Amino acid sequence: MIELDHHDRAILGILQTDASVANATLADRVGLSASACLRRVQRLERDGVIARVVALLDARAIGRATTVFIEVTLDSQREEVLGAFERAASGCSDILECHLMAGDFDYLLRIAVNGPQEYERLHKQELSRLPHVVRIKSSFALRTVVKRTDYPL
Repeated sequence: MIELDHHDRAILGILQTDASVANATLADRVGLSASACLRRVQRLERDGVIARVVALLDARAIGRATTVFIEVTLDSQREEVLGAFERAASGCSDILECHLMAGDFDYLLRIAVNGPQEYERLHKQELSRLPHVVRIKSSFALRTVVKRTDYPL
């Protein structure tokens, strides 16, 4: 874990909510000079604390308002089986998240689709063809109550 002081935490807190903020504005808000602030941001990027900067899209605006969580069970826990599944899942652009789980199933996937018909197509053409899958259990989110992209610091 990388040691973060109060200036680093302040910078990260602001950037997590608006990464497009100008460096001069960021520096002013955290009480640093512009050059000192820029050096800190560059160090946080270099050290991997800031993994990347992205634009967060509105799922409804791009026709992907339906979130589906998918529990996947494989036929084995052997390393080569897990690797084959993970490689195939990584190649499926519709899968937004894929987590190896402990518990009653092996993987939890999150996808966003335009509704049940699109999910049916995705299930038939992509998910059911992933290697070593023996069971798929899908749950449709009715409403998102909390969705955060910023970590508490």
